[in-house]
Amino acid sequence: MNTNAPVRRVDPRRPAFLTPQGLRRIVLGSSEGERLAIGRAHAEQARPVRSTGPFREVTLVVAHADRGALGDGARQAIAAAAILAAPHTEVVLAVLGACHDDVAALGVDRVLVAHAWDARAYQPMAGVQWLQALQQQLAPARWLMADAGADGQLGRRFATRTGLRLAAGVAELTADSLRVPAGPSQDWQQGHADVMLLAKGAVNPHLPFVGLGVVGEAPHWSPVAEAAVQDLGVQTGDPATMALEEADFILAAGNGVTDLPLFHRLAQALGAAVGASRVAVDDGRFARTQQVGATGKTVTASGYLALGISGAVQHLQGIKDCRHVIAVNLDASAPITRRADLSVVEDSRALMQALLDLVRQHKEAP
Repeated sequence: MNTNAPVRRVDPRRPAFLTPQGLRRIVLGSSEGERLAIGRAHAEQARPVRSTGPFREVTLVVAHADRGALGDGARQAIAAAAILAAPHTEVVLAVLGACHDDVAALGVDRVLVAHAWDARAYQPMAGVQWLQALQQQLAPARWLMADAGADGQLGRRFATRTGLRLAAGVAELTADSLRVPAGPSQDWQQGHADVMLLAKGAVNPHLPFVGLGVVGEAPHWSPVAEAAVQDLGVQTGDPATMALEEADFILAAGNGVTDLPLFHRLAQALGAAVGASRVAVDDGRFARTQQVGATGKTVTASGYLALGISGAVQHLQGIKDCRHVIAVNLDASAPITRRADLSVVEDSRALMQALLDLVRQHKEAP
């Protein structure tokens, strides 16, 4: 054996994919694009379809979509329905608003969408009537929703209107029982209710299988005038006066942002709240109230666009609950790229100018 032969080393940052068992696997001998394609194909092939039927009963999950996407609570409710479902049980998702997510990957067998639902209008009774139409059409054995926001409110209204048994704040589900915290040291445990509203974190949404993902025919959505209620619509708040904790879209600057006037013009054009890293705040470029991180504000924005931020541990703690993180940095190995859903290796000034031009063109288009 030749002990002087050089040891071949593998770049640990080389593109890889995660197996369903959570193992990071590098595909050697292929281009970067081929490796990523192989990884995606392997991941999908490794997850079998939960059941192909025939289905004799339905578990119905109801959720509101936010700009075409499902929230964490909805994903957990879908996972709970899929885990509890027998081979003869179809997991059906009823969505209020357009949904662009891959519902099959979430465990859904059939999806029904109320495209006419308008998030800007106050029409809870229209939602209840739509669910009543689904009840007549599908006769679900159980209903599952997230116990948060509009989902939780709709679930309570629907159960009250139809007389179905309701369990809210469900913290744990088993095959035939549920647990609801009843106090600091007490739990209330019972069998499944007709309508179950799940507390945050009750279910892990990552499943070892997929659903069929068939698009079905949903009942017609009919707007209903609310008695004694005047709908004033939805007004967009001023991002400049909004607390970062309440902002839905944040444009954040780090040490790599040097053109502050351009940064603020972009934030105004995007309608984004302004955040900053600790370094940028310590330099006096931003107010302390705009600092994001463990020593600043913890944010839960749907979109977080980080420009020139390397991503110290404290900053990453502040954005851990954001839905989508986009990082723009010249350093492809910056820590924030490990948290980001999308990383762009580019000069922040060049990208800001290009994005600003694009937004202005979109707004000026007829």
